[in-house]
Amino acid sequence: MAENTPGDARAVERLKRWATEGAGAALFQWGTPGDFDRCRAFYKDKVPGHMIDGWCSNLHQRATGARPGHAPGEEAIRKAKGGS
Repeated sequence: MAENTPGDARAVERLKRWATEGAGAALFQWGTPGDFDRCRAFYKDKVPGHMIDGWCSNLHQRATGARPGHAPGEEAIRKAKGGS
């Protein structure tokens, strides 16, 4: 996801907005169990394999304010199940 020109940076920002605020946000259902896995599955053939986890982790943080497994809704579910 290189941002080499201002046009590239704008395109990447549009993708991030789609994934965190637009139709992608509805698809991934950020902050609910499985959101990170849904993101990874969606981008499987769209992003180089070595970049998927980082891309989805960054999107997750942008959408929820926390890294995967640490969003407020995910924390509450984990605590309710007796996890730490």
